[in-house]
Amino acid sequence: MSKSQIDQHTLLTLLSDFGDRDVYVGVMKGVIAQINPGLKVVDLTHQIPPQNIAAARFCLMNAYSYFPVGTVHVAVVDPGVGSQRRAIAVEFAQGFLVGPDNGIFSGILSQSQAIAAVELTNPHFWRTSQPSSTFHGRDIFAPVGANLASGVSLKQLGQEIDLATLVQLDIDSLQITTTGIAGCIQYIDHFGNLVSNISGSYVQGKAWCVQIAELTIMGCETYSDVKTGEAIALVGSHGWVEIAINGGNAHTQLQINWQDGLLVII
Repeated sequence: MSKSQIDQHTLLTLLSDFGDRDVYVGVMKGVIAQINPGLKVVDLTHQIPPQNIAAARFCLMNAYSYFPVGTVHVAVVDPGVGSQRRAIAVEFAQGFLVGPDNGIFSGILSQSQAIAAVELTNPHFWRTSQPSSTFHGRDIFAPVGANLASGVSLKQLGQEIDLATLVQLDIDSLQITTTGIAGCIQYIDHFGNLVSNISGSYVQGKAWCVQIAELTIMGCETYSDVKTGEAIALVGSHGWVEIAINGGNAHTQLQINWQDGLLVII
């Protein structure tokens, strides 16, 4: 591989549900370094709850815009590993996505148009032509990501696929009603904050509240707008309406979970 190819892309991110107890993440980085030790690798997170594709989708969607054009994002939350689910790479305006076709990229692709996608059918760019049935992160996704970030073209990686066939997670759906905007909880962060799928743009400059689980929670600007231990609704740094407890954990204290419905009243 020529120096010009290696210099074409120099940044690769990793996201997974592997945690930091085992060697899985380190092994993936070792595979990447074998292909191109000059690549800069950024860990977005490896603390996605196990098999939680929706959480991975959210984290990717809210991280990708902070990276330079041409960045390759490798994401491995893959409960269907070894099955008939497709391994894919996608090119979009900001860069590239590599991982399983299970909806993990649907958040990004709801905000940024995909240009092309391929199924990863060319074993020349895998670690081995006989990959493990349980660790495609090591044997397919990490090496493909490293090759892509080092200048290999998307079309070399496999067979082109119809963008319309990419798996979507049905999390974006909102319902505009006479009383407000109905959505759901799409993510729960480390602090127990409950992040909805309702954009903060709907409530900007308005008086508003959230109804959820027989509670009415007033919309405010900052956590400190309510007393310690009280519930609050606000727009988080990610741009989505969220529910929090000042100094507490909304997830455990309110017993509200992933996909639970809510209504924003304006």
